[in-house]
Amino acid sequence: MNATDGPRVDFRSDTVTKPSAGMRKAMADAEVGDAVYDEDPTTNRLEAMTAEILGKEAGLFFPSATQANLAGIMAHCGRGDEYIVGQTAHAYRDEGGGAAVLGSIQPQPLPNEPDGIIELDAITSAIKPDDFHNPITRLLTVENTFNGRLLPEDYVKDATELARSHGLSTHLDGARMMNAAVAADSGPSSVAGDFDSATLCLSKGLGAPVGAVFAGPRDLVHRAKRIRKLLGGGMRQTGVLAAAGIYALENNVNRLREDHDRADRLSEMFKDFPELGAGEARTNMVFLSPDGVDMPAFAAFLAERGIITGAGHGKPRWVTHLDIDDEAIERVRRACKDYFGR
Repeated sequence: MNATDGPRVDFRSDTVTKPSAGMRKAMADAEVGDAVYDEDPTTNRLEAMTAEILGKEAGLFFPSATQANLAGIMAHCGRGDEYIVGQTAHAYRDEGGGAAVLGSIQPQPLPNEPDGIIELDAITSAIKPDDFHNPITRLLTVENTFNGRLLPEDYVKDATELARSHGLSTHLDGARMMNAAVAADSGPSSVAGDFDSATLCLSKGLGAPVGAVFAGPRDLVHRAKRIRKLLGGGMRQTGVLAAAGIYALENNVNRLREDHDRADRLSEMFKDFPELGAGEARTNMVFLSPDGVDMPAFAAFLAERGIITGAGHGKPRWVTHLDIDDEAIERVRRACKDYFGR
């Protein structure tokens, strides 16, 4: 890295953030107890706080959103049941096949359209008839945001109403639901309200080092708690981690607008280099469709200057977050000018 380039900046994901000084202090000062015995006051507070924010009866702290999604699917479905999910959704493609491997629950993946939705007709066609030859379709899962895209509010209402009309439960993988809420200029309960249950990840744009909360009806959360234990997610003095989640919810939600604004600026800047094929910003993400660019060489050139990038399933994705400031965007501009010679 050139000495003049400054500290490393990482655009791979909003999972790479480091706890701020204020968050670290909250963690250090956290009052703790044994959470398996429900005696950790800070964890209890986070669970109740998240449930209230999302408009649900109860919440349950998990080490990761992947485990929270898995426990949620297993709480909704029994062995041999089926859940409907997007073909490129995180809960199907990027969570190790846990529902099938550990829950004996069959996924029914359906194509995600370019805007992230699953066509309603496709959902209807995928719901199995009541026939002993078929698995029982129990659950529809939806992800919002989806690759940074905010799902249309009307679509979410239509999809969840369709599911209920066929006796299905609904679950929201809300790993970035706070980005969705900020982009929609609405409260988180509006994003999660149409769903029976929801998972909120705390370690992406919200900046916590680890953790997620699963929220829903009290009886469903009770089932998920048993499943969490089975999955090895029952932890002890989790207040140290929960304190980071509380700090994130109290301090890092509204500031997501800054990430969205910087993604807009990043997208506009990339348009000065049309061979990169930058699309419009999607909340805190910018995707590239490069034409004639040696992307490994470009990435190596950036890395030498302390700019770290990645590709999600082969397509370059740049993600803004609380550790990306305005100077980081300018560093990318300078590096692109050097690389492309203009």
